[in-house]
Amino acid sequence: MMKRTSFIAFFAVAIAMAHAQGPTVPTVYVDDQGVMRWSDTRQEAAFYGVNYCLPFAHGYRAIGYLGKDHKAAIDRDVYHFARLGFNAYRIHIWDVELSDSVGNLLENQHLDLLDYLIAKLRERGIRTVITCMTTFGNGYPERNEPTGGFSYRYDKCEVHSHPEAIRAQERYVSQLVQHRNPYTGLAYHDDPYIVGFEINNEPCHTGDPAQTRDYINRMLAAIKEAGNTKPVFYNVSHNMDHVGAYFDSAVQGATYQWYPIGLVAGFTRKGNFLPYLDQYSIPFSTLGGFDGKAKIVYEFDPADAAYTYLYPAMARTFRSQGFQWITQFAYDPIDLARYNTDYQTHYLNLAYTPGKAISMKIAAEVARRVDRGESFGAYPADTLFGEFLVSHKQDLSVLNSDTVFFYSNHTAVPPRAREKLTAVAGCGSSPLVSYEGTGAYFLDRLEPGVWRLEVMPDAVAVADPYAKPSLSREAVTIAWNTWPMQLRLPDLGSGFGVVPLTGETDAAPSRADEGTLTVRPGVYLLCREDAVDEATRRWTAATPWRSIALGEYVAPEAHASTFSVVHTPAETVNAGVPLTVQATVVGPSLPDSVVLYTDRVSFWSASNPRVLLKRTAGYRYEGTIPPEMVATGTLRYTVTVYADGHTTTFPDNRPGAPLDWDYPVPHYWHTGVVSADYPVVLVDAAADGALLETYAMPETSAVVGQHRWDHPSAHKAWHYTFAKHGSNTRFFWRRYVADAVANRKERLAGATHLCLAVPGAKALDSLAVGFTTTDGYTYSAQVALGGAPVVKVPLSALRLGDTPLLPAPYPVFLDRYFSPTVPLPFDPTAIESLVLHTLGAVTQDAELAIASIWLE
Repeated sequence: MMKRTSFIAFFAVAIAMAHAQGPTVPTVYVDDQGVMRWSDTRQEAAFYGVNYCLPFAHGYRAIGYLGKDHKAAIDRDVYHFARLGFNAYRIHIWDVELSDSVGNLLENQHLDLLDYLIAKLRERGIRTVITCMTTFGNGYPERNEPTGGFSYRYDKCEVHSHPEAIRAQERYVSQLVQHRNPYTGLAYHDDPYIVGFEINNEPCHTGDPAQTRDYINRMLAAIKEAGNTKPVFYNVSHNMDHVGAYFDSAVQGATYQWYPIGLVAGFTRKGNFLPYLDQYSIPFSTLGGFDGKAKIVYEFDPADAAYTYLYPAMARTFRSQGFQWITQFAYDPIDLARYNTDYQTHYLNLAYTPGKAISMKIAAEVARRVDRGESFGAYPADTLFGEFLVSHKQDLSVLNSDTVFFYSNHTAVPPRAREKLTAVAGCGSSPLVSYEGTGAYFLDRLEPGVWRLEVMPDAVAVADPYAKPSLSREAVTIAWNTWPMQLRLPDLGSGFGVVPLTGETDAAPSRADEGTLTVRPGVYLLCREDAVDEATRRWTAATPWRSIALGEYVAPEAHASTFSVVHTPAETVNAGVPLTVQATVVGPSLPDSVVLYTDRVSFWSASNPRVLLKRTAGYRYEGTIPPEMVATGTLRYTVTVYADGHTTTFPDNRPGAPLDWDYPVPHYWHTGVVSADYPVVLVDAAADGALLETYAMPETSAVVGQHRWDHPSAHKAWHYTFAKHGSNTRFFWRRYVADAVANRKERLAGATHLCLAVPGAKALDSLAVGFTTTDGYTYSAQVALGGAPVVKVPLSALRLGDTPLLPAPYPVFLDRYFSPTVPLPFDPTAIESLVLHTLGAVTQDAELAIASIWLE
């Protein structure tokens, strides 16, 4: 089930009348300088929002698998779009689900849902760009389903040149733009809330560029003959040898993408990615025709990353480059976000990724508040820009203006003008709000002394959301709990009234004490003490406000029906030093107790040491293993949750406790324990079967690795060979090591050498080795190979250089290195990633073996 207020359907009509009816609804046009402007004021337009795929493909099917209503699902998500401040929506239509074999438009459930979605977005004041075709299958992440659509008859790289395919596309786009939406009563080409059309999604053009130009112009002619006067856009970030043809065509705008840290890692990426987001340089910006075309971002996402500081940084860079339409790919439907099956590499939803969602709300303000073409210098100077802040070390983004204070994570940043604030949104605690819950919240001033508070339920990650997805695998669970919330808003004072607008709305108003109220997920009216009676008459759950009704609320039901313990053990610690252990524990209630047991306990023993983990805030539990239990070797332990007379032990997730007579030998979490002077191990082939991440520039080449022994007497090692295609290829190895060194800071501070055990090297005489730090700066030195099996590099020899952007960004024309302009000294305690790369030419017969890498 899903929590949703019952009167929304009625008020959606009222809101729609306010937004969509009127003497004239302004449209968007592109002027001679390639600037998108409003038709009524001639002011520049600025749009920010998302892609959202529920009407099509896997999103459509999965909603059906779960037995959900598609239109109700759209209603829920569109409400959250409005709460996040989006004013833009882009969809690439799966033409295989809307067309027959010759390009006729099909009136079916997919088109009906698209029509419904466009109408619901219109009610919230959100504009749409329609990409008419994808010209690929509808399967991902499943297999394609045969539909009879024309695109299935042709290869994607043939569809733009085959005469019959082009005729089918002309027929299809003509019928699409003329299609009348029954929910708005308007044809697509007449709907002022549809900004324009992109011809197709990520085309594949081969052959003569002149043929590409002619194809584009034929599509433009078909759309124009169908009665369209809106801007039409074309993708220019693919097929670089055809870029000239794009700008020679008559399209009014060019579309771009940005995936700065690659796609589909299969795990959550970590590291400081701000240098990756510093610039978006377009190498063909001097081409004729470039300046006359509007620039829009059809898709972008820092994929496979859970951080909350990345979206505003990307929006800043886009605005500096002149983009006016920016839409992330892709927002997860609230009914699927529990599993993240829609697109494994992307994960965004207000309920399930609250910090990322608030950072999107901040980014939407970046798009509106940062001028087109405005520059803020180079990283790290551009981490503070205008009214905004982004921080990797704090995993934080902030908007701090006189009237608005938004933050994506816990922050100590003081609001600029507390007494002038009209809107607050955040996650965690700040100088304005103290809160233990993990969901997002919104505070909006309705009038002096009267505020609307909306509180989302708690979201707790229980598995890596970027691993292989399944509708049977929960990535984030939702819990509904009651928490104290303390507000420090001068406009309310410390003893304000609290009136619920959802849930038990007939309950008598309560009163905050010293600014503290008790909240569950829902919506509340907060009134200054002298304004309660009048405010509750003026402001009710049914009152329309902006694009919502005051009591409107959408949230998933709690589905944490069993307990989960999420814990990452320390990799290596010093012997004889107390070890603090933290774990996240979430379930249907707060547990009675949480206990850590080591592998030294026994049912038969009268003395079994244990460590009680105490709740510190929210779902975080913490305890300290005493020094006498942290002995050299391997520390093995479990965590047992006691609740309501039941016990469950983790990481087994098995009923019972290790001290039960019949509890099986459990699995354990492991931590290596070493002496204080033991080297800091970064890579060890004997202990760790995982390969280092490997990359090549250009990406047509690759490093191929095997984990093996060459002989029983030899050390285990990773053995690498090279698949080389083209000259000037550079090969890279990378590993995120911040977690490995987190508990060895004193030893790290005393380290003087980086050491590599290289048992074999063929046709390679040197490597560059070094580190990228938490600042995103890379320091390296050249080492010679082929001599001693252990190579030692003085840390004093590491020099600041360019940071390779690994993995490769998309589109392919972007820079592959970040070049720092502000020098910073190397700090061994700040190392975040180990980086190695080849130097000079690499031959096809080259080989390299790496056994271990450490600091001493």
